[in-house]
Amino acid sequence: MKMKFLLLLFCFPQFVLALASIPKDIQPPKAHSPYLTVYAKGVQIYQCTINQGSYSWQVQAPDAILYNEKHEIIGKHYKGPIWEYKKGSRIEGRIVNSQSQSDNAISWLLVEVVSKRGDGPFSAASYINRFNTVGGLSPSTGCDANHLGSEKKIPYSASYLFYMHSS
Repeated sequence: MKMKFLLLLFCFPQFVLALASIPKDIQPPKAHSPYLTVYAKGVQIYQCTINQGSYSWQVQAPDAILYNEKHEIIGKHYKGPIWEYKKGSRIEGRIVNSQSQSDNAISWLLVEVVSKRGDGPFSAASYINRFNTVGGLSPSTGCDANHLGSEKKIPYSASYLFYMHSS
């Protein structure tokens, strides 16, 4: 299995860079190997809410298009979080851990895949990293009694690195 992993890294050098830059706190368990990187461009959707008398923007969902390394559309990413391949297969995850890398962008994440439907390039995934994020932070103003329930869409982009269980 190590030989296959090394071959994968040789054929796809972007994985070496991705692995080298993923902080330890958001790396998947050691028994998982990267096999796919996709790029997302879209928005993070926030809603003005009130909690214990305090107004704030709460993230509701991503809404992004997924691209491969050739900049071809291969799917979409939306509330769940769900990654759906263009031919209908999809996976859903739950956030395990996050780490802020910048005051100007949403956090990097480790996501565990919790459900799968259909066969496609995402269906082998057991974990996903969100990294190289740009934008997507919650609005800093405009959430008050006059805007309760309103939504704002904030542009973001990110890379997603998919991992599969390796024996």
